[in-house]
Amino acid sequence: MEVTRIFDLLERLKEVNKDGTIFTAKENGKWVNCSSQEFIENSYNVSYGLMKMGIGGGDKIATITNNRPEWNFVDMAMLQIGAVHVPMYPTISEDDFKYIFNDAEVKIVFVSDEILLQKVKNVLKDCPTIKAVYTFNKIEGANHWTEVNDLGKNNVDLERLTNIRETIRGNDMATIIYTSGTTGIPKGVMLSHGNILSNIHACDTLVPVKANERVLSFLPINHIFERTVVYMYLYLGATVCYAESIDKMGDNIRELKPYFFSAVPRLIEKVYAAIINKGKELKGVKKMLFFWAVDLGLEYEFDGANGWWYETQLKLANKLVFSKWREALGGNIRAIVTGSAAVQPRLQRIFWAANIPLLEGYGLTETSPVIAVNTLDKGDSRFGTVGIVIKEVEVKIADDGEILVKGPNVMLGYYKNLQLTNEAIDINNYFHTGDIGMFDGKFLKITDRKKEIFKTSGGKYIAPQMIENKFKESPFIEQVMVIGENRRFPAAFIVPNFGYLRNYCKMHGINAITNEELVNNKAIMNKINEEVTKLNESLAHYEQIKKIELLPKEWSLDSGDLTPTLKLKRKVILEKYKDIIEQMYVE
Repeated sequence: MEVTRIFDLLERLKEVNKDGTIFTAKENGKWVNCSSQEFIENSYNVSYGLMKMGIGGGDKIATITNNRPEWNFVDMAMLQIGAVHVPMYPTISEDDFKYIFNDAEVKIVFVSDEILLQKVKNVLKDCPTIKAVYTFNKIEGANHWTEVNDLGKNNVDLERLTNIRETIRGNDMATIIYTSGTTGIPKGVMLSHGNILSNIHACDTLVPVKANERVLSFLPINHIFERTVVYMYLYLGATVCYAESIDKMGDNIRELKPYFFSAVPRLIEKVYAAIINKGKELKGVKKMLFFWAVDLGLEYEFDGANGWWYETQLKLANKLVFSKWREALGGNIRAIVTGSAAVQPRLQRIFWAANIPLLEGYGLTETSPVIAVNTLDKGDSRFGTVGIVIKEVEVKIADDGEILVKGPNVMLGYYKNLQLTNEAIDINNYFHTGDIGMFDGKFLKITDRKKEIFKTSGGKYIAPQMIENKFKESPFIEQVMVIGENRRFPAAFIVPNFGYLRNYCKMHGINAITNEELVNNKAIMNKINEEVTKLNESLAHYEQIKKIELLPKEWSLDSGDLTPTLKLKRKVILEKYKDIIEQMYVE
């Protein structure tokens, strides 16, 4: 059937996954399945319940939760009565909760647990539009989501719901997603049913899974990347397995043996680091073979470009070493798609060599999100790029290098902010991404963020992301942020790869254990300075990092240094370390 509104996916499930499992999630330590029929019934019942409560077209409903089937129930339920879904990150502040509730004029809130319920309660007195709060977990004294479900069961009105569904069009607003950027108050990105579905129709042949095959979801579903991916899974009829948490991702992968999942580069880096650390624990011939395979993988090129002798060695490496990598990922993985930030080409090479294709894509919340992506088709992937622009989308490069996008995936605009909308979408309907890029043949390449490029006091432009991505190629470096705006030279904060450093210390007899001891150890400081000197060789003289500061703690969501999509909050980090920065630039 034709899918023109997101809730049409419910009817499509009757064709592509009529009797199968559509969701799996853990409850009380056991995986519990939800069939397509149960999904449809729950969605309809919640719709009836919301209708009985007086919720209708244009009303806003917020969700603040982990990934779970209940999210999908209430999502479909609100969309098919014309309500607007406002998904929110559980990690944002109470001030942001209050701002979004009031800006969107939210009427109902669904939260997952007691901690989030309390955060919402703390701001309720300042949010007059909210009429009710429901929880997904059962919490004493709290309204449970099943109350809405039961209300619907007792007030079935299929004729009215059918009539409402028929009035909803593809260009009607489906969701407002508030982007938590690195500066300023959140912006409400308005996306229509058609915006999001255009991505699915453009990419449905690119996801290598079939009906009833398991896929894993662990990135936050409130973010447009994972949300659109999950809609894609529903379109294909695949079984969506919701991971318990990112921390338990490895265990869940081994239990569920999925065929596909999406990730962000930071997680891929951690997976790779864990594999390498396991390799370092091997002895003798096994260790030698492991690192022979790693070195071979780092030289991988597409389509047998390295010649028959390389391919012969690679087959052996896959049999002896890389097969165990695939087993660690459940043994079924056909591909991993990644976005949000740049993936190191060395990681792409070695994962492709290990028959675990790592497909880098590119997009923004404002583009629903996909603009371009590498694929499994021969000749349609290139390292160091974000792939080929998807069907029906047009990309051009402005005179200043900014990537401009036009197509059915471009947002309706920013909620209640016409001025900001007009600044982002020009009179020719091109959305200005704020990213700097270029075309490498048919492949799109991102070189930096327009707003993050800065000038040194000598007038030279520095593109920090390019330098940071280069530096993260070093196994000694976990995170890095380049600084130096209006300063004499660029410098950098470096968070070392502490797991790698501890192994290095064992091998070289260095007595340092804690993170603080490691970053203050003279031998370690000298080694990382050596790495920086080596990496600087590929940079122009004015781009080279002249000073570094090693930090003992990773930047994280919890520390407030990363956005929910794991990008650096540069202004936050600059403010946090402003005294150290001044010392770095003392004559």
